Amino acid sequence: MLEINKTDKFANITIPDKWNGKTIEDLLKDELHVPKKMVHQWRMNKSLYYKEETHPWSVKITAGETLSIPIYEEEENPIPPFDLPLSILYEDEDILVINKPAGLNTHPVNEKDTKTLLNAVSHYFLVKGIQTKPRHIHRLDKDTSGAILFAKHAYAGALLDAALAEGLIKRTYAALVCGIVQKEAGTVDAPIGRDRHRAGKMRVSPSGKQAITHYKVIKRMKPDHLTLVSCRLETGRTHQIRVHMSHIGHPLAGDVLYGGRKYAHMNGQTLHAYRLNFLQPLTRQKLQVESPLPWS
Repeated sequence: MLEINKTDKFANITIPDKWNGKTIEDLLKDELHVPKKMVHQWRMNKSLYYKEETHPWSVKITAGETLSIPIYEEEENPIPPFDLPLSILYEDEDILVINKPAGLNTHPVNEKDTKTLLNAVSHYFLVKGIQTKPRHIHRLDKDTSGAILFAKHAYAGALLDAALAEGLIKRTYAALVCGIVQKEAGTVDAPIGRDRHRAGKMRVSPSGKQAITHYKVIKRMKPDHLTLVSCRLETGRTHQIRVHMSHIGHPLAGDVLYGGRKYAHMNGQTLHAYRLNFLQPLTRQKLQVESPLPWS
């Protein structure tokens, strides 16, 4: 885990022993994975400091010294604010995990759509004096609740986007599904594509993209003829859990689009993102953030 502290616009990194003797240039590319555009800006602006001074990037660094990178620079936030109370599950200088309620879009679907979670986080930034724009790293369907990860600045956003693409951000969901699931655990490996006969609907299709869902029974609710399962995704296809659970004969309760039954005491589909496992993008600390289940 890296030792980092923030002062003004800088993240001050204490050089660990394993980086001793590397050049600043190699460090930015191979260890800190700074995007090329950002590296270019820092070079042109001479805004990177080693031992509190500017140096040629060919200089070799020494363990115990400090490298200061300007990742907390202010930027314009073009996202209209929406005053909505937020349930914050985790926050530090670089990231924010929000507990999204069901019935709220993650981000705007058109220019007039300004009452979304992204807009609410934009308002939170405004109130807290965080002068950057929020970046959602992944999304949840409108009717899905639970944990969503946001980056507070461009560098954290770039690192987390890469981690998501490499499968290093593990997302675990809980779902109430119709029927009693007999197997204790299983894997659904079935490609998903768009349903050509109904807009907005997905389906298992031989010509679709690969999709893999691992599920495990948490609790069987025999009087209600429901099963609570956890689902972990290897891929992130649209409506993946909804499509896969319906494909094996257990659609989500309330999810009428995919064959689920409506329940008087439930609103919409019963899918909740209850756990995120990932590395803090700068310090590389292992984090596990959980959101309480809205039902049991």
